[in-house]
Amino acid sequence: MVRPLFIGSLLVDPPLLQAPMAGYSNYAYRQMIRRLGGVGLPATEMVSARSFLYMSRRASDETMPDRLWGIADEPRPLAVQIWDNDPAALATVARRLVEELRPSVIDINFGCPARDVSEKAQSGSYLLRHPERVGEIVVDVVAACRPVPVTAKIRLGCTRDAINAIDVAQAVEAAGGAAVTVHGRTAADFYRGSADWDEIARIKPHLSRIPLIGNGDLRTPAAVAEAFARYPVDGVMIGRAALGRPWLFAQSAAAIRGEPAPADPTASEQRQLLLTHFQLVVERFGPAKGTVLMRAYACCYGEGRPGARAFRREVVQASMPEEFVAAVERYFPK
Repeated sequence: MVRPLFIGSLLVDPPLLQAPMAGYSNYAYRQMIRRLGGVGLPATEMVSARSFLYMSRRASDETMPDRLWGIADEPRPLAVQIWDNDPAALATVARRLVEELRPSVIDINFGCPARDVSEKAQSGSYLLRHPERVGEIVVDVVAACRPVPVTAKIRLGCTRDAINAIDVAQAVEAAGGAAVTVHGRTAADFYRGSADWDEIARIKPHLSRIPLIGNGDLRTPAAVAEAFARYPVDGVMIGRAALGRPWLFAQSAAAIRGEPAPADPTASEQRQLLLTHFQLVVERFGPAKGTVLMRAYACCYGEGRPGARAFRREVVQASMPEEFVAAVERYFPK
């Protein structure tokens, strides 16, 4: 039996969270998964606190970053993820987000392994080396956001011989964090190999107050149900697997209730979902930029379908809507 998940006072029902993914989890994507159902807590792309402050100083109209597109009028619940290594900068940005946009949760990224974030900016997964610094950051952000709950996304550690997720998770809890999400790989792993759910499970006995959310390799409704059945997690976060299958949340929600998972949409239905998603992006960014931004999503939708390689070749060359739509209509029959 899957128990209710509370992040602070926020009930996340079902206990299925959408992973913040740079370049992907924007307003259009979140609207698709909301329409299809099953997601308990959607999230924005991760937002750089430093870039946010720089933009604020330069922009006379207080423009929000593109990564925060749409959230002012978006339904709740919604998590906004931020990253940096400066507690004061993160607290300043978090406070402004809470005051102006009223998110349900502020999440801090301590897990991104991308070189520009981790090594060059000494943020994201770089900070896993310094649990005390993680704690300092969480303390300041919690104070700035109260009563909005603050959570943290981490990995197992920087490398396989330096796994310290227990220490980092305890630092988050001691600093007033409301939940911790753990991706079952190290920073050095990037996305290679398999997520280690046994290592995720080892963290649970060391937490006294906050929920543990597991993340990594949840590609099917059965895998989601198994994660709850086998491991002492309070919730799970689904990431890349749902990019081309936004209906995975609804299927997973049924699976954890012990119900048969709904069938995948037909090819015609998938085609319409992709074109609806495309239209949302084009409305925001215009025909040319919107088409370019949708290439990566389209490739995700095409994975595993007959002719996927040819579709990918064609759609990544699309530069205007008519070319994009023609490719979709060719490979997703009515």
